[in-house]
Amino acid sequence: MKATRRNFIKKGSAALVGTMAFPSFMEEMHANPLPANTGSISSTDETYWKMVRQQFPLSKDWAYLNNGTLGPSPYPVIEAVRKGMMDGDQFGHYGGWEDTSARLAKFVGADENEIALTHNVTDGINIACWGLPLKKGDEVIMTTHEHVGNAFPWLNRQMLHGIVIKVFTPANTAAETLERVKALYTKKTRAIAVPHIPCTQGQVLPAKEICTWAKEKNLFAFIDGAHGPGMLELNLHDMGCDAYASCSHKWMLGPKGTGFLYVRKDFQNTLQTYFVGGGSDNAKWNMASTPIETGTYADTAHRYFGGTQSTGLYKGVVASIDFLENIGMQNIYNRIMHLSTYSQEQLLSFGDKVELITPTEIISRGGVNGFRIRGVDFNKFFSKCMENKVRIRSVQENGLNSLRMSTHIYNSTEDIDRLMELIKKA
Repeated sequence: MKATRRNFIKKGSAALVGTMAFPSFMEEMHANPLPANTGSISSTDETYWKMVRQQFPLSKDWAYLNNGTLGPSPYPVIEAVRKGMMDGDQFGHYGGWEDTSARLAKFVGADENEIALTHNVTDGINIACWGLPLKKGDEVIMTTHEHVGNAFPWLNRQMLHGIVIKVFTPANTAAETLERVKALYTKKTRAIAVPHIPCTQGQVLPAKEICTWAKEKNLFAFIDGAHGPGMLELNLHDMGCDAYASCSHKWMLGPKGTGFLYVRKDFQNTLQTYFVGGGSDNAKWNMASTPIETGTYADTAHRYFGGTQSTGLYKGVVASIDFLENIGMQNIYNRIMHLSTYSQEQLLSFGDKVELITPTEIISRGGVNGFRIRGVDFNKFFSKCMENKVRIRSVQENGLNSLRMSTHIYNSTEDIDRLMELIKKA
């Protein structure tokens, strides 16, 4: 049916209303900016942390306790993404994402030439997994608490290349966890690939100690760092890993579809790159020469990614780092630990009716707590939470059949109390 002039006008009017609504959204984004911080902030200063909460467009009706899956971005990050996109769409600006590597490097304790831009953690894990020089029969140590993003790349390589995966279950203390890692070592062990913080119950593994031991045994040390940046203050040089994959969309509160891979500089000639393009080369290839000049890889971690990136998204990553550093990473860590401690105290107060599966040891926990409600199906309880506008996560990985809550700087004890009330009713 042909569009009539009247229909065209209606559609045009609707579009105009949409554009007219946009400035009011922008005004909201700029309202009540967070004041610059120059020192220590108490983890219990609710006046300040409520101001932090106002920086997020999160629905006021929901208690959002699932930062471990998706960290909502604050208004300054959203605005940086919008502006970065508009610069390209209005003026045809190209590039600008390159600057992000330097800011990421400083934020995680690395050098700019050790940072490759990716779209998520899984990108980085696959680059590391397939780039390691492993052969049939070589053993890789992993955990029983893997996310599919770290598990399946290695399982895929096991299926295709015949590597052997050996697993341990994290213990209640960092010291015992390290001993379980060591117990799996044989003469065939070539690598260890474990999460810094498992997605299942949020335990902080002793990554530095694991990497130190791996170096002593001449093993490749790879860390799935999905939950590290933005929760913990990182120094990847000090950690000693060969590679560390992470994303910006969890505790960094950055744009979705952004991440990074750290590859230690003197390890880059060992970790083979396969997916290459513009920027991953040294610009010395020539298809018209005789013979054809193949060129070589870039002398930085840029060899692991190539081509056009999203300027807006990576401008948003820089804005997320600015946002976190304005508050202060130590202040953020203290607030996360305050909420985590409160969560554990409330869960433990139920006695044997609730099983806390995250360690209580301070160095082995962060912003995530896993639990089970005895006699209550975890999926049914998850659905009940959703009905009551409390967002948590059900954990089906590796048959754990548990629940997970994760709190960040926009949360309050009131959010946690809403979940506890539902547990009481269950």
